[in-house]
Amino acid sequence: MNYQWLDAYCTGKKGCESDYKEEWGARRYMLFGKMFAMQGSDKEGNAIITLKIEPSYGAQLRQEHEDIVPGYYMNKLHWNSVRLNGVVPEALLKEMIDESYDILRLSLPKKQQKELE
Repeated sequence: MNYQWLDAYCTGKKGCESDYKEEWGARRYMLFGKMFAMQGSDKEGNAIITLKIEPSYGAQLRQEHEDIVPGYYMNKLHWNSVRLNGVVPEALLKEMIDESYDILRLSLPKKQQKELE
């Protein structure tokens, strides 16, 4: 599938900061210095985006979609990677990005959450 919209979608989130981590070969998307998404590649060179997802929902998604796998180089319980050369529907990927952003946003101190309203 064509996911060229990913960068614009992630950086369009209120308060999103983005940088490129040279040593990881990955673009990170963050709120107040905490990451909610990372776009890079796995050890086979497949393009991926890694997102934080509620554990039981993440497990369900991995069972339903072969292109959603445990988070590459991350905590496998909380993070999932989506192979960008696969066939995960655009609407589902946007939903996963939204959830990852919301999980992080809601974990921030109240003052920072207010800044994102």
